[in-house]
Amino acid sequence: MSSALLVQAQEAHQPEDDSWKKIYRATATKYDDLINTKLEVKFDYDKSYMYGKAWVTLKPHFYPTDTVSLDAKGMDIHAVEIDKEGKKTPLKYDYDGMVLRIHLDRVYKHTEDYTLFIDYTAKPNELKVKGSAAITDAKGLYFINPKGEDKNKPTQIWTQGETEANSVWFPTIDKPNQKTTEEIYMTVPSKYVTLSNGVMVGQKENGDGTRTDHWKMDLPHAPYLFFMGVGDYAIVKDSYKGKDVNYYVEKAYAPVARRIFGHTPEMIAFYSRITGIDYPWPKYDQIVGRDYVSGAMENTTSTLHGEGAQQDARELTDGNGWEDVIAHELFHQWFGDLVTTESWSNITLNESFADYSETMWNEYKYGKDAGDAVNYQGIQSYLQQPENASKNLVRFYYADKEDVFDQVSYPKGGRILNMLRNYVGDSAFFQALHVYLTENKFKSAEAQQLRLAFEEVTGEDLNWYWNQWYYGSGHPKLSIDYVYDDAAGKVQVIVNQTQETGKVFRLPIAIDIYNGAAKERHKVWIEDKTDTFTFSYKSHPDLVNVDGDKMLLCEKKDNKTLDNFIHQYTYAGNYVDRREAVEYCAAHQDDPKAVSLLKTALKDRYYRIRDLTMNKIEWKQDALKTAFEPLVAQLAQNDPSRVVKATAIEILGAFGNPAYEPLFIKASADSSYTVAGNALEAMSAIDSTSALALAKKMLKQPAKGELSIAISKILVQSGDESDFDVVSDNFERMQTGQAKFQFMMPYASMLTKVKSTDRVKRGVDLLIQFKEAIPQAYRSRTDAYFDNALKGVARKKQAEGMQDQADYINMKLTK
Repeated sequence: MSSALLVQAQEAHQPEDDSWKKIYRATATKYDDLINTKLEVKFDYDKSYMYGKAWVTLKPHFYPTDTVSLDAKGMDIHAVEIDKEGKKTPLKYDYDGMVLRIHLDRVYKHTEDYTLFIDYTAKPNELKVKGSAAITDAKGLYFINPKGEDKNKPTQIWTQGETEANSVWFPTIDKPNQKTTEEIYMTVPSKYVTLSNGVMVGQKENGDGTRTDHWKMDLPHAPYLFFMGVGDYAIVKDSYKGKDVNYYVEKAYAPVARRIFGHTPEMIAFYSRITGIDYPWPKYDQIVGRDYVSGAMENTTSTLHGEGAQQDARELTDGNGWEDVIAHELFHQWFGDLVTTESWSNITLNESFADYSETMWNEYKYGKDAGDAVNYQGIQSYLQQPENASKNLVRFYYADKEDVFDQVSYPKGGRILNMLRNYVGDSAFFQALHVYLTENKFKSAEAQQLRLAFEEVTGEDLNWYWNQWYYGSGHPKLSIDYVYDDAAGKVQVIVNQTQETGKVFRLPIAIDIYNGAAKERHKVWIEDKTDTFTFSYKSHPDLVNVDGDKMLLCEKKDNKTLDNFIHQYTYAGNYVDRREAVEYCAAHQDDPKAVSLLKTALKDRYYRIRDLTMNKIEWKQDALKTAFEPLVAQLAQNDPSRVVKATAIEILGAFGNPAYEPLFIKASADSSYTVAGNALEAMSAIDSTSALALAKKMLKQPAKGELSIAISKILVQSGDESDFDVVSDNFERMQTGQAKFQFMMPYASMLTKVKSTDRVKRGVDLLIQFKEAIPQAYRSRTDAYFDNALKGVARKKQAEGMQDQADYINMKLTK
């Protein structure tokens, strides 16, 4: 499961009732073992029902039994029978709408298997369930625009099983510590294609406008990883070592599907190499679903992506914004699918690895700076919410299983793996992953089995690391001071752990001492609340760099001097080393040496550093503006990164200097939506008439992202009501996300100027639809923002005597 939503924002579920703090969340007891699941399914698009027949083969796990319980949520059960070589005998059962308790025909031993036949109807839309910040709904089976009523949206069906939602559409033991082989016969309208786990082994035209596709998975995997997808897709074919690697996209995106997903075979090869386990499944397909309830989901052999994956050619000019998600979900095919967490308490075995795979892929494909930047962002993502510090990585107490999909299981867990890799070394790290995957393949596991794999490889007892990071909470807060004694030729490095929890962390780190470019590395252990390390030197060091690899997950106050940081930027050289130096110098822009470093950083080899530096300059200070403006103008014209170019244009646009008009006009035709959008907005600050004419001209072409927002803002500012429909169309097409949220207030402002009641109603409806589309986990943060904006529009309408419009808005707010 991707953390795409988590990175934007997350409000942890905080129930009023805290009785959950005393409920130990044990791994599900295995009374019975799934062996095979065979399904025959047909879809009722009018009712959003699925008619299913299931043959579930099981055996007692150990103890003899004459009953079995299956999860079957919200179904109509028509028949429950035992099937012995095709001869079916009815069985007695009890069903409470969630669990189907079946009384078998006799007592079965653990050496005996049996097959149950269940005829049922799944009614996902009639089941009331809740999701989480990462997975915003949990009804398992989704009919998207099933009757075709929305002409701007395709008709699709897709499923979402994690955590325990697949039992909405087929009866099973819906726990992550179960594994079963699978086959599905899907009957669908002949015009649609299907996708499921494993490989398609047959197709049959039924002569009534439908077709039945037979998918089969011969390798065992967890029930929550079962998947079905149906729709009018283009299938763009690719391969890895003779295995299908196909991309299911809406037909409009077929020409760019390889630009979106085309690194997948290379990713498979990379992950196969570092784990020592060649891709273990028969194929790997990826499909995009509309209105998806998360970022993406790693269904075995059949990953489902949210519609954000579908980017057109101009969007991809800025870089593939979905590439990290693609890498993340693929790595799950090893960590999560081949070896699966045995309980949601141990979700780190799935999500922390997938999160860390983004760092490893970027490091491999784009260089160490890129990997370090992803790792750094992971640290910040975890640290930005103080409540994360109270949660263990492996946690056996939680209010709801959905709560473990958070910033601790994702970015913090990924950083814990990065620190472990740094400690044991690359060779041991990847060999330990190989041992873990080999010993637990097609099984479920807990975090202790990962520890045992690392201990087997390294020969070291690693309980201290697991107890501290996996079974503990929080992170160190470090204050670092330096005392130099040139007469004695010694420097003291004093490290204080200042966290208020009373917990003291044990941290193996490197301390690097620099004289010029020469570096002397010392490996030390921070183990006490205060540790003092003393090092000898012949000449005064230019820099003492604590945590030389910049891999610690911590908050840090590093009391270096400006000269130290300048040296760090020049000679230490890691992405975080340079970033820290830029941020320090940005806080000291009254010092010429700091300004000089910032000028150097505008030419940094890595685009994120150049971009960061521009955003840190105090542009309101005339002397700094004079010093830096020519450099930024060069970046706006010549930087190879569209991200940097777009930022530079945005900054120049704030100056309102007509001299840049030719640059902005040229950039407004850039293939990048972001560059073009920022240029158009910059134009509006210089010549609003020309910018409006240009915006109207651009309406005839596709526009997304920043360009769509810029066009809409300019049309809003013009106050021309005739532009309302175009702006509204743009607003409606925008995906639910930060960009649309930022445009919400300008759009609401436009409504205050619109006289047509029908148009006002449409605008209000679009705002309400957007409000309700925001995942529930964020709604407490956003609802008031929407309500205040709409109340402001209502007050304006009322003051102008448009009471019917004000009444309509107030009615919508009270529903």
